[in-house]
Amino acid sequence: MPGAVLLSATAALRAGAGKLTIVTAASVAVALGVALPEARVIGLQETNKGGLIAQDEILQAACDCASAILIGPGMQDESATSALTRKIIANCVDKAVILDAAAMNVVRLETPTDDTHSTWHSNAQVILTPHAGEMAYLTGSNKSEIEAEPEQAARRAAINWNAIVALKGSTTFIASPDGQLWRHRGGNTGLATSGSGDVLAGLIAGLAARGAALEQAAAWGVALHALAGEQLSLQHGPLGYLARDMSAEVPPLLRVLGVP
Repeated sequence: MPGAVLLSATAALRAGAGKLTIVTAASVAVALGVALPEARVIGLQETNKGGLIAQDEILQAACDCASAILIGPGMQDESATSALTRKIIANCVDKAVILDAAAMNVVRLETPTDDTHSTWHSNAQVILTPHAGEMAYLTGSNKSEIEAEPEQAARRAAINWNAIVALKGSTTFIASPDGQLWRHRGGNTGLATSGSGDVLAGLIAGLAARGAALEQAAAWGVALHALAGEQLSLQHGPLGYLARDMSAEVPPLLRVLGVP
């Protein structure tokens, strides 16, 4: 789904990523290159289900040049995506890795349903960005259980997965494996628009690429995402603005907030 890739990539650049490489399906690489001429676009071979085939040399070369890596937006074929995600994480332990959308399924494939610890326990710097429905799917829980105790769900997942977890919602909880927790309450209903999560993932990746620690990148990304929604609600009302509108609001917000 190239639109999701474009939304995330644009957000990463607007958050201050200096250079951007998109690794995507060969069938959409040219179109994405035209849509985002600021990025280098590399095409990978595809599975029959539209997944990306992990071509080692290409992936390693792209990872070697990166400060932060975002995996997931727009990707399809759960098995192929999880294989690619595991390979990148194993080979890029010194990089900040943001898992969103389909890439988060890597933890589900190795997460038991009996409340024991997950066998997926990465030593890399990883953040996952699920909403309540995704968290329920990843952990084998009910969505209502996650919504009833989001703080506990975020903390438990962060410890089990040895990763930062940003559990998105009207109140977003950011948990770290060492037990720390941050919460953000703000924004408006327009932030639920299609593609909004792709923008947030891109913002976090862009901030991490600038050198922010993952928990800091997550906190700033969530705050900037909400503030962008508030700015757009003043211009258009709380409903009807588009995810593609959000990224353009970020640079002036960074200036106003004094972020260097």
